[in-house]
Amino acid sequence: MAVYTEVTDEALCAFLAAYPIGELVAFRGIAEGVENSNYQLRTTGGDFILTLYEKRVDPAELPWFLGLMRHLAAHGVDCPQPVAGLDGEALRELAGRPAAICTFLPGVWPRRVRTEHAAPLGAALAGLHLAGRGYAATRANALGPSGWAPLLDRCRADGDAVQPGLIAELDAALAGILAAWPAPGLLPQGHIHADLFPDNVFFLEDAEGTPRISGLIDFYFACTDLLAYDLAVCLNAWCFEPDYAFNVTRAAAMIRAYAAHRPLSAAERAALPVLCRGAALRFLLTRLFDWVNTPPGAMVTRKDPLEYLRKLRFFLAAESAEALGG
Repeated sequence: MAVYTEVTDEALCAFLAAYPIGELVAFRGIAEGVENSNYQLRTTGGDFILTLYEKRVDPAELPWFLGLMRHLAAHGVDCPQPVAGLDGEALRELAGRPAAICTFLPGVWPRRVRTEHAAPLGAALAGLHLAGRGYAATRANALGPSGWAPLLDRCRADGDAVQPGLIAELDAALAGILAAWPAPGLLPQGHIHADLFPDNVFFLEDAEGTPRISGLIDFYFACTDLLAYDLAVCLNAWCFEPDYAFNVTRAAAMIRAYAAHRPLSAAERAALPVLCRGAALRFLLTRLFDWVNTPPGAMVTRKDPLEYLRKLRFFLAAESAEALGG
Protein backbone atom coordinates (compact mmCIF):
# COMPACT_ATOMS: atom_id res chain seq x y z
CA MET A 1 0.00 0.00 0.00
CA ALA A 2 1.06 3.60 -0.54
CA VAL A 3 -0.18 7.14 -1.22
CA TYR A 4 0.45 8.71 -4.61
CA THR A 5 -2.76 10.73 -4.89
CA GLU A 6 -3.87 13.08 -2.13
CA VAL A 7 -7.56 13.32 -1.33
CA THR A 8 -9.13 16.39 0.25
CA ASP A 9 -11.75 16.23 3.00
CA GLU A 10 -14.27 17.91 0.71
CA ALA A 11 -13.71 15.47 -2.16
CA LEU A 12 -13.90 12.47 0.15
CA CYS A 13 -17.14 13.62 1.80
CA ALA A 14 -18.72 14.09 -1.63
CA PHE A 15 -17.49 10.63 -2.64
CA LEU A 16 -18.91 9.00 0.49
CA ALA A 17 -22.34 10.47 -0.21
CA ALA A 18 -22.70 7.75 -2.87
CA TYR A 19 -22.31 4.97 -0.25
CA PRO A 20 -24.61 3.74 2.54
CA ILE A 21 -21.82 3.72 5.13
CA GLY A 22 -22.45 6.92 7.06
CA GLU A 23 -20.50 10.14 7.36
CA LEU A 24 -16.75 10.66 7.51
CA VAL A 25 -15.17 10.55 10.96
CA ALA A 26 -11.45 10.24 10.08
CA PHE A 27 -9.10 9.03 7.39
CA ARG A 28 -5.35 8.66 7.00
CA GLY A 29 -2.97 7.56 4.29
CA ILE A 30 -1.22 4.20 4.51
CA ALA A 31 2.43 4.51 3.44
CA GLU A 32 3.43 0.84 3.18
CA GLY A 33 3.85 -0.69 -0.28
CA VAL A 34 4.32 0.76 -3.73
CA GLU A 35 1.27 0.09 -5.89
CA ASN A 36 -1.94 2.02 -5.16
CA SER A 37 -3.02 4.93 -2.97
CA ASN A 38 -4.66 3.58 0.16
CA TYR A 39 -6.44 5.23 3.05
CA GLN A 40 -7.76 3.83 6.28
CA LEU A 41 -11.26 5.23 6.54
CA ARG A 42 -13.59 5.56 9.53
CA THR A 43 -17.19 6.59 9.11
CA THR A 44 -20.19 6.56 11.39
CA GLY A 45 -20.88 3.14 9.83
CA GLY A 46 -17.54 1.56 10.74
CA ASP A 47 -14.00 1.09 9.44
CA PHE A 48 -13.09 0.63 5.76
CA ILE A 49 -10.20 0.80 3.31
CA LEU A 50 -10.36 3.27 0.43
CA THR A 51 -8.16 2.45 -2.58
CA LEU A 52 -7.31 4.71 -5.51
CA TYR A 53 -5.85 2.59 -8.30
CA GLU A 54 -2.54 3.70 -9.78
CA LYS A 55 0.42 2.54 -11.83
CA ARG A 56 0.24 -1.09 -12.97
CA VAL A 57 -3.47 -1.67 -12.42
CA ASP A 58 -5.43 -1.51 -15.67
CA PRO A 59 -8.82 0.10 -14.89
CA ALA A 60 -10.47 -2.30 -17.34
CA GLU A 61 -9.36 -5.21 -15.13
CA LEU A 62 -10.72 -3.82 -11.86
CA PRO A 63 -14.10 -5.57 -12.19
CA TRP A 64 -12.19 -8.88 -12.40
CA PHE A 65 -10.31 -8.21 -9.16
CA LEU A 66 -13.39 -7.01 -7.29
CA GLY A 67 -15.43 -9.94 -8.60
CA LEU A 68 -12.75 -12.40 -7.46
CA MET A 69 -12.74 -10.91 -3.97
CA ARG A 70 -16.53 -11.21 -3.76
CA HIS A 71 -16.34 -14.81 -4.98
CA LEU A 72 -13.61 -15.81 -2.53
CA ALA A 73 -15.40 -14.19 0.41
CA ALA A 74 -18.60 -16.02 -0.53
CA HIS A 75 -16.64 -19.31 -0.52
CA GLY A 76 -15.09 -19.00 2.92
CA VAL A 77 -11.91 -16.99 2.30
CA ASP A 78 -11.39 -14.16 4.80
CA CYS A 79 -10.66 -11.28 2.45
CA PRO A 80 -11.95 -7.72 1.90
CA GLN A 81 -15.32 -7.35 0.23
CA PRO A 82 -15.97 -4.42 -2.10
CA VAL A 83 -18.68 -2.11 -0.78
CA ALA A 84 -21.43 -1.30 -3.27
CA GLY A 85 -22.69 2.25 -3.52
CA LEU A 86 -26.33 3.34 -3.43
CA ASP A 87 -26.48 2.58 -7.16
CA GLY A 88 -25.17 -0.96 -6.66
CA GLU A 89 -21.75 -0.17 -8.14
CA ALA A 90 -18.52 -0.66 -6.17
CA LEU A 91 -16.15 1.04 -8.61
CA ARG A 92 -16.21 4.78 -9.25
CA GLU A 93 -13.78 7.74 -9.51
CA LEU A 94 -12.10 9.95 -6.91
CA ALA A 95 -9.41 12.61 -7.47
CA GLY A 96 -9.12 11.54 -11.10
CA ARG A 97 -8.44 7.89 -10.22
CA PRO A 98 -10.59 4.75 -10.27
CA ALA A 99 -11.52 4.09 -6.65
CA ALA A 100 -13.32 1.57 -4.45
CA ILE A 101 -14.10 1.05 -0.79
CA CYS A 102 -13.61 -2.37 0.81
CA THR A 103 -14.45 -3.78 4.20
CA PHE A 104 -11.83 -3.56 6.95
CA LEU A 105 -10.36 -6.78 8.37
CA PRO A 106 -9.18 -7.20 11.98
CA GLY A 107 -5.70 -8.36 12.84
CA VAL A 108 -2.11 -7.34 12.18
CA TRP A 109 0.51 -8.58 9.77
CA PRO A 110 3.60 -10.20 11.32
CA ARG A 111 6.59 -7.86 11.48
CA ARG A 112 8.67 -10.89 12.51
CA VAL A 113 7.71 -14.10 10.76
CA ARG A 114 7.82 -17.20 12.98
CA THR A 115 7.60 -20.86 12.11
CA GLU A 116 4.13 -20.84 13.71
CA HIS A 117 2.91 -18.62 10.87
CA ALA A 118 3.93 -21.06 8.14
CA ALA A 119 1.29 -23.78 8.49
CA PRO A 120 -1.68 -21.37 8.71
CA LEU A 121 -0.32 -19.56 5.65
CA GLY A 122 0.06 -22.78 3.67
CA ALA A 123 -3.45 -23.90 4.57
CA ALA A 124 -4.92 -20.49 3.71
CA LEU A 125 -3.15 -20.44 0.34
CA ALA A 126 -4.52 -23.86 -0.55
CA GLY A 127 -7.97 -22.73 0.59
CA LEU A 128 -7.75 -19.70 -1.67
CA HIS A 129 -6.81 -21.90 -4.64
CA LEU A 130 -9.67 -24.29 -3.98
CA ALA A 131 -12.22 -21.51 -3.45
CA GLY A 132 -11.16 -19.81 -6.68
CA ARG A 133 -12.06 -22.80 -8.84
CA GLY A 134 -15.66 -21.66 -9.27
CA TYR A 135 -14.74 -18.19 -10.54
CA ALA A 136 -15.04 -18.63 -14.30
CA ALA A 137 -13.38 -15.42 -15.51
CA THR A 138 -9.63 -15.54 -16.13
CA ARG A 139 -6.83 -12.98 -16.13
CA ALA A 140 -3.38 -13.50 -17.62
CA ASN A 141 -0.37 -12.85 -15.37
CA ALA A 142 1.09 -9.61 -16.75
CA LEU A 143 4.13 -10.13 -14.50
CA GLY A 144 4.66 -13.76 -15.47
CA PRO A 145 7.60 -15.12 -17.51
CA SER A 146 6.62 -13.29 -20.69
CA GLY A 147 6.80 -9.98 -18.84
CA TRP A 148 10.23 -10.39 -17.25
CA ALA A 149 12.45 -9.58 -20.25
CA PRO A 150 10.56 -6.34 -21.09
CA LEU A 151 10.73 -5.29 -17.45
CA LEU A 152 14.45 -6.00 -17.31
CA ASP A 153 14.93 -3.92 -20.45
CA ARG A 154 13.25 -0.97 -18.73
CA CYS A 155 15.85 -1.19 -15.94
CA ARG A 156 18.98 -1.45 -18.10
CA ALA A 157 19.91 2.22 -18.07
CA ASP A 158 20.07 2.53 -14.29
CA GLY A 159 20.33 -1.05 -13.00
CA ASP A 160 24.09 -1.20 -12.66
CA ALA A 161 24.00 1.96 -10.55
CA VAL A 162 22.17 -0.10 -7.93
CA GLN A 163 24.92 -2.73 -8.04
CA PRO A 164 27.74 -3.04 -10.60
CA GLY A 165 27.21 -5.99 -12.93
CA LEU A 166 23.59 -6.45 -11.88
CA ILE A 167 22.07 -6.37 -15.36
CA ALA A 168 24.44 -9.00 -16.77
CA GLU A 169 23.72 -11.26 -13.79
CA LEU A 170 19.99 -10.88 -14.31
CA ASP A 171 20.28 -11.55 -18.04
CA ALA A 172 21.99 -14.86 -17.30
CA ALA A 173 19.50 -15.81 -14.61
CA LEU A 174 16.53 -14.97 -16.83
CA ALA A 175 17.82 -17.11 -19.70
CA GLY A 176 18.26 -20.12 -17.42
CA ILE A 177 14.86 -19.72 -15.76
CA LEU A 178 12.98 -19.40 -19.04
CA ALA A 179 14.77 -22.45 -20.46
CA ALA A 180 13.68 -24.56 -17.48
CA TRP A 181 10.17 -23.15 -17.02
CA PRO A 182 7.39 -25.79 -17.04
CA ALA A 183 5.80 -26.37 -20.42
CA PRO A 184 2.18 -25.23 -20.86
CA GLY A 185 -0.27 -27.78 -19.49
CA LEU A 186 2.28 -29.61 -17.35
CA LEU A 187 1.18 -28.13 -14.00
CA PRO A 188 -2.29 -27.28 -12.63
CA GLN A 189 -3.49 -23.72 -13.14
CA GLY A 190 -6.05 -21.62 -11.33
CA HIS A 191 -6.57 -18.23 -9.74
CA ILE A 192 -3.59 -17.19 -7.62
CA HIS A 193 -2.91 -14.26 -5.31
CA ALA A 194 0.65 -13.79 -6.70
CA ASP A 195 1.68 -11.32 -3.97
CA LEU A 196 0.97 -13.00 -0.63
CA PHE A 197 3.71 -11.32 1.38
CA PRO A 198 3.54 -11.03 5.18
CA ASP A 199 2.06 -7.52 4.94
CA ASN A 200 -0.86 -8.96 2.96
CA VAL A 201 -1.78 -11.52 5.64
CA PHE A 202 -3.44 -10.53 8.92
CA PHE A 203 -3.21 -12.66 12.05
CA LEU A 204 -4.88 -12.77 15.43
CA GLU A 205 -3.54 -14.79 18.36
CA ASP A 206 -5.49 -16.97 20.78
CA ALA A 207 -4.99 -16.95 24.55
CA GLU A 208 -1.98 -19.27 24.19
CA GLY A 209 -0.34 -17.00 21.60
CA THR A 210 -1.04 -19.33 18.67
CA PRO A 211 -1.53 -17.28 15.49
CA ARG A 212 -4.50 -17.79 13.20
CA ILE A 213 -5.15 -15.97 9.95
CA SER A 214 -7.88 -13.34 10.13
CA GLY A 215 -7.62 -12.07 6.58
CA LEU A 216 -5.85 -12.01 3.21
CA ILE A 217 -5.68 -8.62 1.47
CA ASP A 218 -4.40 -6.82 -1.64
CA PHE A 219 -5.57 -8.95 -4.56
CA TYR A 220 -4.48 -6.52 -7.29
CA PHE A 221 -1.78 -8.84 -8.66
CA ALA A 222 -4.15 -11.83 -8.65
CA CYS A 223 -4.27 -13.71 -11.93
CA THR A 224 -4.74 -17.11 -13.54
CA ASP A 225 -1.45 -19.00 -13.48
CA LEU A 226 0.36 -22.03 -12.06
CA LEU A 227 -0.94 -22.80 -8.58
CA ALA A 228 2.49 -23.99 -7.43
CA TYR A 229 3.97 -20.65 -8.52
CA ASP A 230 1.86 -19.00 -5.80
CA LEU A 231 3.47 -21.36 -3.30
CA ALA A 232 6.90 -20.38 -4.67
CA VAL A 233 6.05 -16.71 -4.10
CA CYS A 234 5.29 -17.54 -0.45
CA LEU A 235 8.50 -19.53 -0.03
CA ASN A 236 10.36 -16.43 -1.18
CA ALA A 237 8.43 -14.05 1.02
CA TRP A 238 8.10 -16.04 4.25
CA CYS A 239 11.01 -18.48 4.54
CA PHE A 240 14.17 -16.38 4.76
CA GLU A 241 15.74 -15.14 7.98
CA PRO A 242 16.94 -11.53 8.36
CA ASP A 243 20.45 -12.70 7.37
CA TYR A 244 18.93 -14.35 4.22
CA ALA A 245 19.47 -17.89 5.45
CA PHE A 246 16.67 -20.10 4.14
CA ASN A 247 14.55 -21.60 6.93
CA VAL A 248 13.87 -25.14 5.70
CA THR A 249 11.76 -25.98 8.77
CA ARG A 250 9.41 -23.10 8.04
CA ALA A 251 9.25 -23.97 4.35
CA ALA A 252 8.49 -27.63 5.09
CA ALA A 253 5.67 -26.63 7.45
CA MET A 254 4.16 -24.37 4.80
CA ILE A 255 4.37 -26.98 2.02
CA ARG A 256 3.03 -29.73 4.28
CA ALA A 257 0.02 -27.64 5.34
CA TYR A 258 -0.68 -26.60 1.77
CA ALA A 259 -0.51 -30.18 0.48
CA ALA A 260 -2.83 -31.39 3.24
CA HIS A 261 -5.59 -29.32 1.61
CA ARG A 262 -4.52 -29.47 -2.06
CA PRO A 263 -2.05 -32.31 -2.72
CA LEU A 264 0.90 -31.36 -4.89
CA SER A 265 1.66 -33.53 -7.92
CA ALA A 266 5.11 -35.01 -8.44
CA ALA A 267 5.59 -32.58 -11.33
CA GLU A 268 4.72 -29.60 -9.12
CA ARG A 269 7.20 -30.67 -6.45
CA ALA A 270 9.93 -31.19 -9.06
CA ALA A 271 9.26 -27.73 -10.50
CA LEU A 272 9.47 -25.89 -7.16
CA PRO A 273 13.15 -24.84 -7.55
CA VAL A 274 12.62 -23.12 -10.92
CA LEU A 275 9.30 -21.65 -9.79
CA CYS A 276 11.09 -20.15 -6.79
CA ARG A 277 13.79 -18.74 -9.06
CA GLY A 278 11.13 -17.18 -11.25
CA ALA A 279 9.32 -15.69 -8.27
CA ALA A 280 12.57 -14.24 -6.91
CA LEU A 281 13.39 -12.70 -10.29
CA ARG A 282 9.89 -11.26 -10.69
CA PHE A 283 10.06 -9.39 -7.37
CA LEU A 284 13.64 -8.35 -7.94
CA LEU A 285 12.66 -6.79 -11.28
CA THR A 286 9.60 -4.93 -10.04
CA ARG A 287 11.49 -3.65 -7.02
CA LEU A 288 14.38 -2.58 -9.24
CA PHE A 289 12.00 -0.76 -11.56
CA ASP A 290 10.33 1.02 -8.63
CA TRP A 291 13.72 1.84 -7.09
CA VAL A 292 14.85 3.75 -10.15
CA ASN A 293 11.46 5.19 -11.15
CA THR A 294 9.56 6.22 -7.98
CA PRO A 295 8.65 9.92 -8.32
CA PRO A 296 10.21 12.35 -5.82
CA GLY A 297 7.95 13.25 -2.93
CA ALA A 298 5.68 10.22 -3.22
CA MET A 299 4.48 8.90 0.14
CA VAL A 300 5.88 5.44 -0.63
CA THR A 301 8.10 2.96 1.15
CA ARG A 302 10.48 1.66 -1.53
CA LYS A 303 11.76 -1.88 -1.14
CA ASP A 304 15.36 -2.92 -1.67
CA PRO A 305 15.74 -4.95 -4.89
CA LEU A 306 18.99 -6.50 -3.68
CA GLU A 307 17.07 -8.45 -1.04
CA TYR A 308 15.71 -10.53 -3.89
CA LEU A 309 19.07 -10.83 -5.59
CA ARG A 310 20.25 -12.73 -2.51
CA LYS A 311 17.16 -14.94 -2.62
CA LEU A 312 17.56 -15.53 -6.35
CA ARG A 313 21.15 -16.66 -5.84
CA PHE A 314 20.01 -19.12 -3.17
CA PHE A 315 17.34 -20.63 -5.40
CA LEU A 316 19.71 -20.82 -8.38
CA ALA A 317 21.89 -23.07 -6.24
CA ALA A 318 18.99 -25.25 -5.04
CA GLU A 319 18.66 -28.22 -7.36
CA SER A 320 15.81 -30.16 -5.76
CA ALA A 321 12.52 -29.66 -3.98
CA GLU A 322 13.98 -31.46 -0.95
CA ALA A 323 16.44 -28.58 -0.49
CA LEU A 324 13.44 -26.27 -0.16
CA GLY A 325 11.57 -28.41 2.36
CA GLY A 326 9.44 -30.15 -0.27
